[in-house]
Amino acid sequence: MYGKPGCHLCELAEETIAAVCAETGDGYEVVDITGDARLMAEHGEHVPVTFVDGRQHDFWRVDPARLQAALRA
Repeated sequence: MYGKPGCHLCELAEETIAAVCAETGDGYEVVDITGDARLMAEHGEHVPVTFVDGRQHDFWRVDPARLQAALRA
């Protein structure tokens, strides 16, 4: 997940991702994009941005059922 400090939606997304990954046994990583000018330019207005297997999955909100289905695919 791409995010940035102080982002309320990022905090909510991480909670959802953690819960889903605990159920599926998958791992996840949170990347603070504020230290990368390219990532800030590409994703700064859309955080949190979630990825599954290196491909963008969603942004702003994380739907637990949709994420779980993507992780199982």
